[in-house]
Amino acid sequence: MDLILWRHAEAIDLEMGGDDMQRHLTVRGERQAQRMARWLDRMLPQGTRIFSSPAKRCEQTVLALGRRYKTREELSPNGDAQGLLELVQWPVAKNPVLVVAHQPFLGQTVAQLLQTNSAECSFKKGSIWWIKTKKKEETWVSSIYCVVPPETI
Repeated sequence: MDLILWRHAEAIDLEMGGDDMQRHLTVRGERQAQRMARWLDRMLPQGTRIFSSPAKRCEQTVLALGRRYKTREELSPNGDAQGLLELVQWPVAKNPVLVVAHQPFLGQTVAQLLQTNSAECSFKKGSIWWIKTKKKEETWVSSIYCVVPPETI
């Protein structure tokens, strides 16, 4: 299974008393989303399912890709790795899945899949972590296919 995790691009800071779900991308964040979307558009396998957090900054990020997607509450800022993995049907999903969501649970998902000793991995804004999972004998093994920060595109 291919699981592609995309952290939303740079967003405005949360103002005192503001609604975190309504934070939008900065101008820099819009450029990050466009660059990463161009790269993803060339790289995504046919049949990739796309899910996004309903937060405005995530929807703006995924909209840059120009493909159909579904928003899911499980991917909101207070989501967790377990909810994400259940949503994408890891590790048995037939199609690749792209998820646009938030830190810290994207980094927690990576740490869990790669069985690291830390609780989470650092996940820069706008970055993509592509994880491939295969069954070897009786266990599932996950490996990093690529990590792409927006500065490299």
